[in-house]
Amino acid sequence: MKRTFRLAALAGATTAVVALCVPAVAGAAPASPGGLRAPVFVQTNDPTGNQIVSYLPGPNGALHQVGRFSTGGDGVVISGAVVDPLASQGSLTLDPADGQLVAVNGGSNTISVFQSFGPFLGFRRVVSSGGTTPVSVAVRGGLIYVLNAGGTGEVQGYYASTLTRVPGSAHSLGLNPTLTPPYLNTPGQIGFTPNGRQLVVTTKDNGSDIDVFNIGFAGALSAPVVNPSADPVPFGFTFDHFGELVVTEAGTNSLTSYVVNANGTVTERGSTNNGQAALCWVTEAGGFFFGANAGSNNVTGYAIGWNGVPNIVSTTATDAGPIDMAASPDGRSLYVETGGSDLLDTFAVQPSGSLSFTGSVTTEVPGHSGLEGIAVG
Repeated sequence: MKRTFRLAALAGATTAVVALCVPAVAGAAPASPGGLRAPVFVQTNDPTGNQIVSYLPGPNGALHQVGRFSTGGDGVVISGAVVDPLASQGSLTLDPADGQLVAVNGGSNTISVFQSFGPFLGFRRVVSSGGTTPVSVAVRGGLIYVLNAGGTGEVQGYYASTLTRVPGSAHSLGLNPTLTPPYLNTPGQIGFTPNGRQLVVTTKDNGSDIDVFNIGFAGALSAPVVNPSADPVPFGFTFDHFGELVVTEAGTNSLTSYVVNANGTVTERGSTNNGQAALCWVTEAGGFFFGANAGSNNVTGYAIGWNGVPNIVSTTATDAGPIDMAASPDGRSLYVETGGSDLLDTFAVQPSGSLSFTGSVTTEVPGHSGLEGIAVG
C-alpha cells in the first residue's frame, strides 16, 4: 500500500522549484580532447514521428551526425513540461552486452528495439509498452522493463529476444493520476541495480517514494517495497562504483546516496543541496557525478566521499534547460541534452571534476521540438 502522506505543505514550493523556464546561459570553456569513438544516440521524441539521431565524436570531442532512424512511433509532451517533455530519465537505453537500443514512443504507447552496429541501427521491432505513456526503460541480461507513466503508473517486463511479456512482471505503482501538474506527478525513472537482482523506480512528487522490486525466476517481479525518499521529488538516479544508489531530489535540489538492501529497503548515506533550480538528472563520468539543473542552465559536478556525502566540485554553464545526460565509455566526455534550446552540448571531463565545453550540435529538424533521451554505445 502506498504511504498516505504527500508532503502537501511543500507542494506549492516544489512546483515553483521544478518549473523549467529560465533563459539560456551558454557554456564557453576551452575545447578538450574527447573520449573513445563510441557512438552517441539521441532521441528526438517528436510527436509527429519519433527518431533516433546518431553521432560519432571527432578527435577534439565534437560530435558529427551519422544518421537518423525512425522509431516507428510518436513522441509526447506530458502536460506542464517545459524543457523535459517526458519528465523522466532513461527514455533511451542501450545494453552494451548485446547492442540492443530501446526507445520509448510515449505518444504511441509502444517501445522500439533496435540492433546497433556502431552508429547505425537496424532490425527495428515495435511492441506495445504494456500501458500508457512509456517514459523510461531498463535493459539488461535479456530483459527489458518499461515504466509507463499513464494512469496509476505501471511496470511491464519483456524478454528482449522475443519481445513477449514476462509473466508476473506487470505491477501498478498505485500512483494518484488526479494530482497536478502532471509532469511533476508522473514516475521519473526505472533501472537495474548493479547486481541485476532488483529494479528501482522513482515516483517524483506522487508520494516522493523510491520503489524497489526484487527480480525473481525468469524475470517475474515481487511487489515493490515503497521507501520514502530523504527529500521530496526523487527523479533521476544512477549508481556509484560501490553499488550505492545516487538520486536527484528536485524538491530541495539535493543529491542523495543510498544503500539498496537485499530486502528492498533503502538506507540514506548522505545528501547535499546544490543551491540551484530543478536538479532532476544525474550521470557518472570519470569518477564524478554530474547533475543537470534545468532551471539554472548549468550542471553541478560532485565527488562522493567514503561516507556517502556528495561534495560539490564544479558548476558549469550549459545551453538552455539541461536535461538528460550520458558519458563516453572512458569517462572523458559528457554529453548534455538541453531541452530549452534543442541542442546537444559536449564537455570534456577534467581530472578535477570541472568541465570544458567542446561544442554543440542541433538534433531537431527545423520547426520541430521535443528532445529527450540519450545513450552512448
